[in-house]
Amino acid sequence: MKKYMIILMSVLVLSLVLVGCSSDTSEETAYVDGTYEGQGEGMHPLKVSVEVKDGKIASVTVTEQQETEGVADPALEQIPAAIVENNSTDVDIVSGATLTSNGIIEAVNNALEQAK
Repeated sequence: MKKYMIILMSVLVLSLVLVGCSSDTSEETAYVDGTYEGQGEGMHPLKVSVEVKDGKIASVTVTEQQETEGVADPALEQIPAAIVENNSTDVDIVSGATLTSNGIIEAVNNALEQAK
């Protein structure tokens, strides 16, 4: 009987720990509508413009950059699109263009700070 009580208590504690660690990802961050500018650092400084409509990221445009042509191009195309699609900067970086990817994400995060 004592063995079963220990197992039951262990299961109960484990359940409470798992519930306490879970997060509700169904709530998305709502932003204030508008257009916001942000700056980040890739290989070189870069700037973005982020448009928020209906509380969500509607567009991300890299407005200024001096990244290496050819190498950075996939990140310059894919990262803004992924951010809009996910309504979040929690996106995968582009292999081979890590610095540019991180710079765009940093710039968008800086812009979105103004939209909170």
